[in-house]
Amino acid sequence: MRVLVAMSGGVDSSVVAGLLKSQGHEVIGVTMKLWEGPNGEMPETGCCTASDSEDARKVAAKLDIPYYVLDYTESFSDKVVDNFIDMYAQGLTPNPCVECNRSVKFDHFLKQAKKLNCDKVATGHYAKILVNNSNYELHKADYLEKDQSYVLHMLSSETLEHVIFPLGTISKPEVRQIAAELGLKTAFKKDSQDICFVGKKNYRDFVDKRIDISTSGEIINSSGEIMGNHEGVHEFTVGQRKGIPGGQGSPKYVTKIDVQNKKVYVGNKNELLTSSFYLEEVSFVNEIQTENLSIQTRYNSDDLPCSIEVVDGSQIKVLLNEPTFGVAPGQFGVLYSGTKLVGGGRITTKLNEKLSV
Repeated sequence: MRVLVAMSGGVDSSVVAGLLKSQGHEVIGVTMKLWEGPNGEMPETGCCTASDSEDARKVAAKLDIPYYVLDYTESFSDKVVDNFIDMYAQGLTPNPCVECNRSVKFDHFLKQAKKLNCDKVATGHYAKILVNNSNYELHKADYLEKDQSYVLHMLSSETLEHVIFPLGTISKPEVRQIAAELGLKTAFKKDSQDICFVGKKNYRDFVDKRIDISTSGEIINSSGEIMGNHEGVHEFTVGQRKGIPGGQGSPKYVTKIDVQNKKVYVGNKNELLTSSFYLEEVSFVNEIQTENLSIQTRYNSDDLPCSIEVVDGSQIKVLLNEPTFGVAPGQFGVLYSGTKLVGGGRITTKLNEKLSV
């Protein structure tokens, strides 16, 4: 089997390439250039950096496999970076990694695989694909501590047919051990925690420099009293404590952001309790399932038992069995039935008005 391996320069994708090569498959390594520096070069901080690309190249050389760097900076900028800025401008909490997977990476990798006559695309994600009655299902990884199925929820059964996740049954310590045994320099490389196009910088500064939304406004408490002023709604997300005037007797959290009127509302933690919300831009891996469900409201959060009501093909209402904190509009809600991923969408507090009845 000929396999295109998405190589980020980290230990996970390096081991995927090594495992597939050792299993006798014909492997082609590919790194996406997604973000560039001021002179068109790959950035030096974050993930997908110049050093990451060099690490991937060295791993490919060690494994004796073909290796390419493909430029998708324009697509990434249009669909991920612009979305990131726009979401903060709307007072929402974006997830650029999910957006990248659903708008850029898999689409381009699959197209490139077809050009290179590859049978499959492989990535270093910790997730599993199981086949049930000819349907390809997406499941949580066996090593739940690193499970990444959440960021893959947009992949359909038809897409999963052309994808493999070799690390779905392997733990992270085992992955590092395999890398060491293969003599790969990425064996003990630290995982990147940065947003690739922001790096170690403050995301607010990144947004500030790209759009004029730093318009001051009022910070208002639950009683309607003005507590202070802010320099821009993009500096806040629902559930945030930082940046709120002190001296209020108890910790205060952002409970609502009114972008149009430039107001940030704050209150006590119990005001953040949520028992229902909506998902928009919804997609399902297989057929819609409405029973025995749970939901993750952010990456690696607890599974919350819930039920859903289908509004239409792109929107659903989520009803939690018990109220919870930390449901942030703009993030993604991902539905599971046991370990099986059912589908997901972007969290919102109300129906799209165009679709309301």
